Amino acid sequence: MEANNPRHEPVMVGQVMAALAIRPGAVVVDGTVGLGGHSERMAEAAGAAGTLVAFDWDEAMLAHAQRRLERLPLRKLWFCEDFRAIPETLADLGLRADAILLDLGLNSAQVDDPLRGFSFLQEGPLDMRMDRGRGEPASSLLNRLALGEIEDLLREYGDERFARAIARKIVERRKLRPLRTTRDLVECVLEAIPPRARDPRIHPATRTFQAVRCAVTGELEGLEDALVEIGRCLEPGGRLAVLSYHSGEDRAAKRAILRLAEEGFEPVYRKPVLPEPEEVRRNPRSRSAKLRAVWLRSGGGD
Repeated sequence: MEANNPRHEPVMVGQVMAALAIRPGAVVVDGTVGLGGHSERMAEAAGAAGTLVAFDWDEAMLAHAQRRLERLPLRKLWFCEDFRAIPETLADLGLRADAILLDLGLNSAQVDDPLRGFSFLQEGPLDMRMDRGRGEPASSLLNRLALGEIEDLLREYGDERFARAIARKIVERRKLRPLRTTRDLVECVLEAIPPRARDPRIHPATRTFQAVRCAVTGELEGLEDALVEIGRCLEPGGRLAVLSYHSGEDRAAKRAILRLAEEGFEPVYRKPVLPEPEEVRRNPRSRSAKLRAVWLRSGGGD
């Protein structure tokens, strides 16, 4: 199901716009455009004299965002690329950025589409690839990795304390039949985690699905270094904002900001900004979001 008008509420949009402090005529970069909710607000703030450079590695999401922002008169440049392509692309364009946003989470349309395999709440193929034409799907990965390798990825990418038990269940299950669907993986998790040990605030499979997705997409690989390189694309006075949704992403963002602080950058906030309780009630997917931001002092950088 690729919905024509998928539901989407951009996370912490007010806080993001405050962190970026976009002025008319700015060059703004959305490295993870998704359905275009944040991009729309950034483009409106930059105005007709501004430039939007937008990236997404999902062609369907990029096409939706293009339609959404078609009415806005500013210059718009679209790239079906991962956000790690920002430094090279801006250099090729001869541009430096006044504001860059990276929203590292999945958007609602990707989560809600059962064919993508990201959701533990809907049955579908166990895929989890951003680009379904490339790479190895989650089912293939989990059916071939050794027990210890599965345990390691669940710990590293999901902070899952039942990683060993879940990995063992996956290996036991695939001896009977290969894992093929999201339900297969959910059942392994439910069999591995005792009911009394489950966190009532989140679904028991949350951390496992997060970890497997990160392993499939490689989204944490080199993230810290990528954020540093992207920060170096800012004009003096420019700002980089990063929305993260789990500890691995937030650690990378925190470490990148510390490294940039040695190059003339300053954190916008001393601690990460969290969503307001009202937003969490309205949009539960914002619950785990953390916003960090950094700006380049005049005369800083290279």
